Amino acid sequence: MQIGLVGLGRMGANMVERLRRGGHDVVGYDRKAGISDVASLPELVARLAPPRAVWLMVPAGQPTGQTIAELARLLAAGDLIVDGGNSNFRDSMARGAELEKQGVLFVDAGTSGGVWGLENGYCLMLGGSEKAFRRIEPALKTLAPKDGYAHVGPCGAGHFVKMVHNGIEYAMLEAYGEGFDILQAGPFEVDLHQLAQLWNQGSVVRSWLLELAERAFADDPKLSKIRGYVDDSGEGRWTVLEAINENVPSPAIALSLFARFSSRRDDSFAMKVIAALRNEFGGHQVKAE
Repeated sequence: MQIGLVGLGRMGANMVERLRRGGHDVVGYDRKAGISDVASLPELVARLAPPRAVWLMVPAGQPTGQTIAELARLLAAGDLIVDGGNSNFRDSMARGAELEKQGVLFVDAGTSGGVWGLENGYCLMLGGSEKAFRRIEPALKTLAPKDGYAHVGPCGAGHFVKMVHNGIEYAMLEAYGEGFDILQAGPFEVDLHQLAQLWNQGSVVRSWLLELAERAFADDPKLSKIRGYVDDSGEGRWTVLEAINENVPSPAIALSLFARFSSRRDDSFAMKVIAALRNEFGGHQVKAE
C-alpha cells in the first residue's frame, strides 16, 4: 500500500525501511532538513493518492496535536491518520471523535520494539474502528512479526494498552536492576554477564530484557561507563494515575516510577533529612559535604 510517514527519528526511519523492504510505497517527512522525501506536510499529502494514509511517529503532546490538526485541514473524508507515538489514550479518544466529524479515520497504534524493530518487527496494539483497522492492516502485516499486531478496541484503546505495557516494563526493569544490584554488592565475585546468560537458559526469569542485560554486561561488566540516571517518558506516570483513578493497587509499578525520580538526585534533600534525624535520635554518624 501507499503510506505517508511523518517523523523520521530512530523508530520512524526504521519503520520506513521495513515497509519499503516489504514492497510498500512510503513517502517520508520530517521537519529536519535533508532526511525527507518531501519538504512539507502539504507536499506529503499531495504525493499520496486518495484515500490517503498517514502514519505519525512524532513526540506525544503538543507536537502530535499540532501535526494532526494540520493534517486534518489537508486531508479529506475517507483518509486515515495513524498515531504510532506514545500519546495519552484520552487525547487519542478525543482526536478520534473530532476527526470522525469530518469523515477522517483515526487509529491509535501502541508501538513497541524500539531500535530492534527493523529486524525483529514491532508489536502493534491498534485502537479505532474496524474499518480503519482493516485499511491499515497491509502495513501492519509488514511492520509486525507473526501474530505481532491486534485490534484491541475503539479509539484510545491502543494507547491505553501500550501505556499499561510500559508501566509493566518499568516494574520489570526495576526488579532486574535491584536484583543485579544485590548481586554486585554481595560477598561473592559473581560474573553478572555469565549469570544473565545462565538465567536465560530455562529460568523462570528469562526474557528479552535479560538478553539485553547479557549484552550490556558483556560490553561493560561493572557498567562503569553509565551514570545511574533514568528518565521516564510519561507512560509510567499515566499508568499510576490510571490505577489511582480506578482504585487498582499497583505498588510495584508505582515504586518503580518513584525509583526513577530518585535516580536523578545526586544528593537528595530527603536523604539529608533522614541522615540528620538518625544522627539526632541515635547518634548515627553523618557524612559532611
